[in-house]
Amino acid sequence: MIDEQRRQYLAAMGVDVWIPRHTNTVTGAPVDVSSTAAECQQAGDDLVAEIQSCQRCQLATTRTQVVIGRGSSTARWFIIGEAPGAEEDRLGEPFVGPAGRLLDEMLKSIKLTTDDFYIANMVKCRPPGNRNPSLAEVNACGDFLHRQITLISPSIILVLGRIAAQSMLASTESLARLRGHLHQHPQTGIPLIVTYHPAYLLRSPRDKGKSWQDLCLARQTLAQSLC
Repeated sequence: MIDEQRRQYLAAMGVDVWIPRHTNTVTGAPVDVSSTAAECQQAGDDLVAEIQSCQRCQLATTRTQVVIGRGSSTARWFIIGEAPGAEEDRLGEPFVGPAGRLLDEMLKSIKLTTDDFYIANMVKCRPPGNRNPSLAEVNACGDFLHRQITLISPSIILVLGRIAAQSMLASTESLARLRGHLHQHPQTGIPLIVTYHPAYLLRSPRDKGKSWQDLCLARQTLAQSLC
């Protein structure tokens, strides 16, 4: 049973349900589920509190609210966008506008359900005018994103858009060169695939076919990792 404190944390994180693991994923040995759940809850509570009260960069002075994430705590897919837009800033959830609806359709096209993925942005506050986040703003949120990835512990990461891709891979290569290849998340080694941001695809639908190829590559990579 999930207690009320846990429900409040999950609601803040945008997570649907939390199911504690009963074995050590490395050794396979039994673990103290109650202890593990308590540690996870504390880590999650601390993270949410830090993000909600963050004053690390100038975006804290212009945001309506922070946008932490949404999805499943047992997600195998961790999806990373760039920064919240106006609608996300208003509602407090990532990818809820037209780009979000397209993203949901893209994920459905490879038979993913809401239990399969968790979505977060590199930057947790909206840059004014929907401009690209600055390097300083990305760096300010870097620890938050890493801790989210650690808490979810996904099997694959899908990165949307040039800004997010270059930041995650510490690269200056174009999106065209980064997509279509298998990468690894530098800090965790989790397989990472780059594709176009849905907002770009709304403007350039001719590239939807390439995005489909990227999604298929991600799905194939995940299937191979689970064999």
